[in-house]
Amino acid sequence: MESLCSYSVAGFGFCIDGAPFEPSNLQPFRVQEVFPLFRVHMVESLPAVTLPLLYRTSDGPGFPEIVLWKKADGYRIEMKPLPTLPLAATMDVSARWQEAWLKLEGKDDAFALNNSLMLLYAFATAGLGVLEMHSSVVMKEGKGYLFLGKSGTGKSTHSRLWLTHIPGTELLNDDNPILRLMPDGTARVFGSPWSGKTPCYKAKDVPAGAVVRLSQAPQNRIQRLPLVQAYASLMASASAFRPIQELADGWHRTLEGLAAILPCYHLDCLPDREAAELCYKTITDS
Repeated sequence: MESLCSYSVAGFGFCIDGAPFEPSNLQPFRVQEVFPLFRVHMVESLPAVTLPLLYRTSDGPGFPEIVLWKKADGYRIEMKPLPTLPLAATMDVSARWQEAWLKLEGKDDAFALNNSLMLLYAFATAGLGVLEMHSSVVMKEGKGYLFLGKSGTGKSTHSRLWLTHIPGTELLNDDNPILRLMPDGTARVFGSPWSGKTPCYKAKDVPAGAVVRLSQAPQNRIQRLPLVQAYASLMASASAFRPIQELADGWHRTLEGLAAILPCYHLDCLPDREAAELCYKTITDS
């Protein structure tokens, strides 16, 4: 593998210097050269330091654990695939998120590299109109439709129902697409190298047509959300880190802009064909 590899995701580039391997999910996004938003330098060691704790994730026993400490000139980050598992990565990051030094601990290197990149990408683009969305997204007739909801709600299932029953539907990403407020005031959704358990890594993008939050229910019913509820729905599924004020401010500006222009719906649904057809007809006719 080359010592320096460049990638572009949703129009923003980054570089990895000295990676011992290239995960297959990154390959569709590799480019010859790019103006990097951030660089990751792979290192063999990082100095031991005592730092004030800034944040520790608390998503629960089935989710990764990420811990941040504040340094005088940036941050230190540690990652575990699960809170009970050994440390997978240690990373020092500059104050503006432009440079990172990543030490793989050898416990789960693919997890460590991918989650480091996801984190850095989210932080580095926080003020640039970009959101990493916990979402499944399909493409149909030149537009992208994002399905939101808590883990286990049925986002992937609803996408599969579209793929099965709505001809011409294509899956763009099944877990972590990029939703971007473009400089011209439009919204676009991009594939990313991060797609959860579904290997769907497409360097494609389309205008965002609508966002639909799903809830399991004994009947199928859909309604469009007013602006305040649309904002709350988007915010609940956006990957965001609020303890750092400048990052939070950037994400909130993006959320406000997207909520104002992007139709948002709530779908109470069963996991059946009728739900997919009702959703499709409602959000495309609107």
